[in-house]
Amino acid sequence: MKPLGLNPAQQRRLEKLAHSAGRSPRRMMQFVLRDGFEFCEWVVRESITADADVKRRGAVPDAEVQRRAREIIAAAYAKRHRKAA
Repeated sequence: MKPLGLNPAQQRRLEKLAHSAGRSPRRMMQFVLRDGFEFCEWVVRESITADADVKRRGAVPDAEVQRRAREIIAAAYAKRHRKAA
């Protein structure tokens, strides 16, 4: 089997993607082989955007989200059973 090789444009694309993702080109290549350039580039762009959004807006801790969700579910459940009674 012939070893895999990238043309110069693909090599530049891989290096740029790896740099954006904070990974080595060798490590990034594993993801590109599995998922393709387009998907990997999309994931990296979305991750960078999400990180910037968290820095700008902040984040809610998981425990707080779960607590709020339980309160909403309990309120909806109680409301539903009051109507039935």
